[in-house]
Amino acid sequence: MDTIQLAAILPTLDLSETNGIMCFQLEELAGAHAIPFRPDVPALLLGPASTRTLAQATELLLGAYPADYSVQIRSAGRHGEVKLEALRDLGGIDESVCIFLPAAAAGRSFEAFSETVARLRAPDGCPWDRQQTHKSLRIHLLEEAYETLSAIDASDPSALREELGDLLLQIVLHAQIASEGRAFSSLDVIQEINEKIVRRHPHVFGGARISGVQGVLENWERLKEHERRSKSHEGGLLDGVPLALPALSQSQEYQDRAARVGFDWPIMEGVLDKIQEEVQEIRDASDEQDAASELGDLLFVLVNFARWKGLDAESVLRAANSKFKRRFAAVEAHARATNKRLSEMSFEEMDAIWSEIKGAEE
Repeated sequence: MDTIQLAAILPTLDLSETNGIMCFQLEELAGAHAIPFRPDVPALLLGPASTRTLAQATELLLGAYPADYSVQIRSAGRHGEVKLEALRDLGGIDESVCIFLPAAAAGRSFEAFSETVARLRAPDGCPWDRQQTHKSLRIHLLEEAYETLSAIDASDPSALREELGDLLLQIVLHAQIASEGRAFSSLDVIQEINEKIVRRHPHVFGGARISGVQGVLENWERLKEHERRSKSHEGGLLDGVPLALPALSQSQEYQDRAARVGFDWPIMEGVLDKIQEEVQEIRDASDEQDAASELGDLLFVLVNFARWKGLDAESVLRAANSKFKRRFAAVEAHARATNKRLSEMSFEEMDAIWSEIKGAEE
């Protein structure tokens, strides 16, 4: 569609409440994996577009707009308003089709959210937000990360959506604080991670040929090693693992990284033998310090077993904690129902109730 055709279309659209409009070719959307524009700003999508191109573009748009979202369509064969999902099966479309998408609900873009956070930090913004620093927000970042993990563990999409938003708030706040000090901006953060992901996926964005997940991980580690060497200081393979990680997660990440360069048992039986060895060394521990050391070794090799089984040790233990809490609460409820106090019950009594609860669950 040329400039003359565009000039003829714009006057027919209601742009009275917009501050601008974005224009894209439908072919751009058909070949994309995410919409290249803000959904809270009106957009004009221009032909040419085959039936297949229109269907592909519609699938992409449905990832950002509701299925019943009303759009305006202009072509030689059709004029009027249709629901977004109906575009997939729309017939009688000529190649000069034009689709107008009104702005979605306010705030439905990263740019809008960044403006909200920046407003909080403005001189006339929120007193609490204005006094925050990277260090003062540290505990909140950690809490939101754990709450996000809890939502994942609960398989609760609604809770996960909310917790991801809370986590995103922390990220944008940190970026805003940095931009005020001219250290970096959120755009710098996005650009750097985007370039890193592209660089570390040459099998997707380049011509490299890599086979399987293990091949991807090994190549990833080689690329990271090259990046470390190109920097001013030489870092070790494990240096990038955060010291603040929970011990189980840190242990698994250490072992994952070591395994990617070949430092690993050739078969899982070696891990199982090592577990038995460490259990015996705990039995043979001569004092408390020796026992603590051997217990640490046992936990470390148990994490390795989890890694071999494709499990996340931290999540496994959290699930076990949750299971213990649930069953112990049931023991407490049983005690209350029989007018007993836990402190007055023997271990054998409580264990019998526990076994009964466990059996009922299984």
